[in-house]
Amino acid sequence: MQKALLILCVFISVQTLAQPAVRHDLHSEKLATVWDEAVPLGNGMVGALVWQNGDHLRFSLDRADVWDMRPMAGLHRDEFSFKWVEGQVLQKDYKPVQKYFDEPYDQEPAPSKIPAGALEFNIPASLKTKSVHLSLDRAFCEVRWEDGMSLKTFVHATEPVGWFRFENVKSSFTPELIAPKYQGAVINEGEVNSVLGNDLARLGYKQGEIKKSQNKITYLQEGWGGFTYEITVSWKKTGASTIEGAWSVSSQYPGKKPNPASGLIVSAAQKRGYEKDLVSHISWWNKFWGQSAIRVPDPLIEKQWYLEQYKFGSAARRGAPPISLQAVWTADNGRIPPWKGDFHHDLNTQLSYWPSYSGNHLEEGLGYLDHLDENLVNYKRYTKLYFGKDGVAVPGVTTLDGTEMGGWIQYSLSPTVSSWLAQHYYLQWRYSMDREFLKTRAYPWFKEVCTFLEKITIKDEKGLRKLPISASPEIKDNSLEAWFLQDTNYDLALMKFALGAGSELALELGLTAESEHWKNVLSEFGDYAITENDELMFAPTLPYEESHRHFSHLMAIHPLGLIKWEDGKKAQSIITNTIKLLEKVGPDYWCGYSYSWLANIKARAKDGSGAAKELNTFATAFCLPNSFHANGDQSKSGLSKFTYRPFTLEGNFAFAAGLQEMLLQSYAGFIEVMPAVPDEWKDLSFDKLRAEGAFLVSAKKVNGLVSEVTIASEKDGVVMIKTPFKKWKTLSAKAITANTQDEEFIQLKCKAGGIIVLSNDLTDK
Repeated sequence: MQKALLILCVFISVQTLAQPAVRHDLHSEKLATVWDEAVPLGNGMVGALVWQNGDHLRFSLDRADVWDMRPMAGLHRDEFSFKWVEGQVLQKDYKPVQKYFDEPYDQEPAPSKIPAGALEFNIPASLKTKSVHLSLDRAFCEVRWEDGMSLKTFVHATEPVGWFRFENVKSSFTPELIAPKYQGAVINEGEVNSVLGNDLARLGYKQGEIKKSQNKITYLQEGWGGFTYEITVSWKKTGASTIEGAWSVSSQYPGKKPNPASGLIVSAAQKRGYEKDLVSHISWWNKFWGQSAIRVPDPLIEKQWYLEQYKFGSAARRGAPPISLQAVWTADNGRIPPWKGDFHHDLNTQLSYWPSYSGNHLEEGLGYLDHLDENLVNYKRYTKLYFGKDGVAVPGVTTLDGTEMGGWIQYSLSPTVSSWLAQHYYLQWRYSMDREFLKTRAYPWFKEVCTFLEKITIKDEKGLRKLPISASPEIKDNSLEAWFLQDTNYDLALMKFALGAGSELALELGLTAESEHWKNVLSEFGDYAITENDELMFAPTLPYEESHRHFSHLMAIHPLGLIKWEDGKKAQSIITNTIKLLEKVGPDYWCGYSYSWLANIKARAKDGSGAAKELNTFATAFCLPNSFHANGDQSKSGLSKFTYRPFTLEGNFAFAAGLQEMLLQSYAGFIEVMPAVPDEWKDLSFDKLRAEGAFLVSAKKVNGLVSEVTIASEKDGVVMIKTPFKKWKTLSAKAITANTQDEEFIQLKCKAGGIIVLSNDLTDK
């Protein structure tokens, strides 16, 4: 009775305090019949997909570090050298480059993320479901059948364990543990490529062993190089018609610190019990949802934002690998996942963490940087091996431990990958103002990156610094024409950002000589390639004249903010005309993430209606029923010539960042509230979005006017806020003083822990 009362109290508390409402939940009348439309559950390390597989209820089980880590066959040959590639480009003999660097990624089955296995329950499809409901606030899935039976299931927020409870069970059934088919004939052998994925049987594993005992099943699978993973499921009857169980997936790598075995994890969970684990699970999610909230009058956009926040909370966690292409929801179709489920640093990982900063989820965002720091030695090995230089470069496509995998080398072995990754260190510093992080992690990363950029670049005949050969991710695919002898705007923007931010951070730490050095190196680069009509080009010899999914030429506008709307008429002309050209050429070869990215870009251009339009398009046409981003146009209405459905996550998270960018911006040196809100959005609000400088901002708009802005300061400092009021007044203040700077700005002098509420002064005077 006491346990039941405790659960009830927690549920009431969550319903009262948690931000998502029932309208934001996933709800349907029946279970999905394909894996990529399933209900997703996860905690960054383990995950599950709940769906109907024929006559069986299926839980597709995953663990983020279940990886085949064998070296990419044929990659590390004598020709594995940036200098050799440069020679082939200059000689215009590019076929060997494609053969050595790209073909293995496309044709070899590994290295790759791999699925763990599945649980199935013999619940025939003829037993009709009444409802399927994913409660976002509790990260809790409930399935009800017409005969009165129900399933309640969740993946614990902080423990690598999943729970299931069947209630009102009419007939007995037991779980079955389904292993991936690592043995047998290779299906569709002629359809091998990195999008379709290879058949799992090509990995060459000996099929693992499934052991059954009373109310318990274990499966142990050995993979390449002695790597093993194990699944354990254990269950019991807790009443006449109730079955309750727990599952876990564990992994072990030779020479690495042992992980807790899945059997021990499940045993410990069962000792704690379902109710106690549910309480601690809900407590974590309650805190997560308390970090920020948004209310906008477009119900589709608002719901999608909460779904993206839910997936971010399910996929990003310190102590677990960062978000890969599919995170903890690896394809359960008998094949290796699209693009091997790996870490693509040409766009995918970066976009996945965009919403963590203004969304006030810095702790989850640190999991990304933890991974980069942990693999620094490996990156430096690669940098010396491939580029022959000191400093750090990061491969654009990597395994779990940061090892290069090949692929189209314009991005998979790009010299500026680490520059883009550096921006995430910069943002973590700017949004947290954590000086210890700045000193021990952010600037050391920048120093390594800037050292590499200085050493890899050369001087041209005009004395300007540049890369020996330059590229723009995926532009001209993997052809000879993809290489340029002058810097692309993509590479140039990234190098300028890294050196400029490196100089800024060194100065912040009092390292004056180092700051001046990076500033001097920066001054040696030329200008961006821009047409006479103020349109950013791919490169000085290639204007933007073909549709492409990757807006690499726009990096200086967003995300890097080197060309800012706030810089004045020239910058505004470049931004406006570049966007116009992008839309004129059209979206034939855009993916879903292209629309999400464009929403962020339009928000930077203060185009709220345009940004909202792109977000609507993404949510309507490029998402599956469970909200997963499917890359291609699922509406098949001409929004893209890509109509396929490989599932990746970066488009989802870029969507969340896009809405946040519409509501709050602070990249230009001041805070701007609702800088890109459509005129028709008359009533909206947000709570505790984070601004640079370690400020938490909340705001309300009522009847078309911003009525109130609350700013809380985590650190001492001075900040300017662009006033959203014609006249303003201070409603309340603690340790923050506000003064009118001029007609456009309010200056806030803040102490750590301070808070101030500004309001619209509508009194007649």
